[in-house]
Amino acid sequence: MSEYAQPLSRILAKLAATIVVAGALVAGLLFPLVGGTGLAARSSASLLDALPVELTDKTPAGNSKVLAADGSLITYLYTNNRTPVTGDQISPIMKQALVDIEDSRFYDHNGLDVQGTMRALVKNVAAGSVQEGGSTLTQQLVKQTLLQTATTPEDRQAATEQNVGRKLREARLAMALEETYSKDEILTRYLNIVYFGQGAYGIQAAAQKYFSVNAADLTLPQAAMLAGLVQSPANDDPITNPDNAMVRRNQVLQRMYDLGHVTAQEFTEISAQPVAVAPGTDPPNGCIDATIGGFFCAYALQHLTGTLGLTQAEIDQGGLTIQTTLRPDMQAAGDQAVLNTLPMGADLAGMYTVVEPGTGNVLAMSVNRRYGCSDPECESVILNSVASQGAGSTYKVFVAAAALAEGFTANHTITTGNPYTSRVYKKNGGTRGAPYTVSNAGNYAATMDMRSALVQSSNTYFLALEDALGSVEKPVRMAQAMGLRSLDGRADAIIDGNLGSFTLGPEATSPLDLASAYSTMAASGTQCDPRPVTQVLDRNGEPLTKADGTPLVPGSTCTPEAIPPEVATTLNQILIGDVSSPEGTGTRAAVPGHEIAGKTGTSQRRYSAAFVGYTPQYAASVMVLDPKVGRDVGGFGGNKPATIWHDAMAPILTNQPAVPFPPGDPALLDGGRPSAPEEDRSSDSSTTEEESSTEAEQVPPPADGEQNGNGRGNGQQGNRGRGDDD
Repeated sequence: MSEYAQPLSRILAKLAATIVVAGALVAGLLFPLVGGTGLAARSSASLLDALPVELTDKTPAGNSKVLAADGSLITYLYTNNRTPVTGDQISPIMKQALVDIEDSRFYDHNGLDVQGTMRALVKNVAAGSVQEGGSTLTQQLVKQTLLQTATTPEDRQAATEQNVGRKLREARLAMALEETYSKDEILTRYLNIVYFGQGAYGIQAAAQKYFSVNAADLTLPQAAMLAGLVQSPANDDPITNPDNAMVRRNQVLQRMYDLGHVTAQEFTEISAQPVAVAPGTDPPNGCIDATIGGFFCAYALQHLTGTLGLTQAEIDQGGLTIQTTLRPDMQAAGDQAVLNTLPMGADLAGMYTVVEPGTGNVLAMSVNRRYGCSDPECESVILNSVASQGAGSTYKVFVAAAALAEGFTANHTITTGNPYTSRVYKKNGGTRGAPYTVSNAGNYAATMDMRSALVQSSNTYFLALEDALGSVEKPVRMAQAMGLRSLDGRADAIIDGNLGSFTLGPEATSPLDLASAYSTMAASGTQCDPRPVTQVLDRNGEPLTKADGTPLVPGSTCTPEAIPPEVATTLNQILIGDVSSPEGTGTRAAVPGHEIAGKTGTSQRRYSAAFVGYTPQYAASVMVLDPKVGRDVGGFGGNKPATIWHDAMAPILTNQPAVPFPPGDPALLDGGRPSAPEEDRSSDSSTTEEESSTEAEQVPPPADGEQNGNGRGNGQQGNRGRGDDD
């Protein structure tokens, strides 16, 4: 068989099949009148299928976009790169070129053009190749819409299977579309849905991809090339196959010339020139391409799917506008601050996380990592929100809050030895076995009140304060009430095990939850759940709703007086001293002219170091740790974490007026309460140094170049059931 005969036989077979299909369509439509312009329904209500929702309000939407709080773009989210445009945003010559090459009788038929189909078949047979399509643009719109909105393999197969039933349904739906929408609306919808190759769906994406212009600015040669791409995007790609693209473009120009829409001079001049492209870049897609805040972006998407219940397909294909809480200025300052202390991709990760007191809005998430890529300096885990290491003495605040709520005051004085042996807690938890003993590293006064013990971070005082409370339950429940959600899975075990080590913070802690818990104090006792998204708009710019009609995104979820306001305001006044007092452990975080409250913490073996600082407007935590293996981070909470906090917050605070904390409760700040009884404040003389931990919440000696305040600190020893160090 000759090279020519083989394709000719296939074309003849197609011709025969199309004649059969055309006859079936005419018979299947039953009652339409056959006229010179095609098929006209006498009664569309009885003749035509009801339009499925896919062809009305669920046609493919554009790229979803994620916006920062100021409206700037973070990234797009999409399966197919598409930016729908209105009819007046498409160059008229583009519309003409497409109609001329794909469906020159578009403005004459009613959706089904048997005459045009037969003419195309004859032309294709004569040419020995496909020169002209048989389906109308309206039929192609039906097919592409059903295909691109299909959600199951069965739906996709139904949209593409080669049988008379599909053709008949397409014809009916095409005619229904013609009854429902104007010609310009149909043409615009088609130009917004059709695939042009190179990942570009729709004319705007194609114009940007191939020519770096908007669809409204396309010229005749550009329009002719794009119109030609519809038939075979890969084969006629002007970037990878410029010769093929030129041939196909000239076919379009010839057709436009034959129909009188291009002059002889235009045809001659343009067809002699090679295809000229100016490729544009694809829009960012996903959090890996985020312009800022990649980890925040991932956390926001996690919130959309895990908390708000959207599917990834709804997000990627819904053309949504996702308004987030990210503040670009705070994110940029945090990014730089972390890198000032820890290089990008270093073994140690520094996580800086900011929330807004009183709303729970997450304002920034910085890490010395890039999100989602495959390089060694990249990370796909959202380190700001996961709990991996303890947060050390930052937990002493929860014990202090529980004590204040019970009526203890900031002046509550306890005398302890060093080491101090608990009268309540056992080394291995429970009620039996060796007692639990802790020691301080450094020189501490034997007698301290709550104010000085919290500022200087005394281990022995806070274990004795837990003794005075009689149980660890109140501190644990206080931490939960303040928003330390990463504690929820362990809370009952800590209480049931009677683990006095709670005050030393051995529990795996989420940096986000730690900032959130401290924000409850900044908001005078109002606890707000962290939230990264304030609104989700649908493709039409309307708020997305649930099935019951209520907004998908609720307002802030806050609990007023989650802790007593007087407890919160009193702690704020005490914790200012951790940053401003010479004896404080967090003095490196100080920003002149601003009141900052805070607390340092270091986990056992210095596997992590933390600092949480806050003002009435912002609460931010910093944790430094190795996310892959346990290792000594080489410093304490008052060093790298406090330094990062300062560097991140100083540019923000210095550009706005200082906001002071409200006064504390006089009765709790200055009121008197009898000191702990003698048996609660004396040490067990039989305890040896070997029973005490020597890890310290203090600043390393001057030789390490990291000295802070008076060098005071604390030692930590855990009692988590097996007697492990924490």
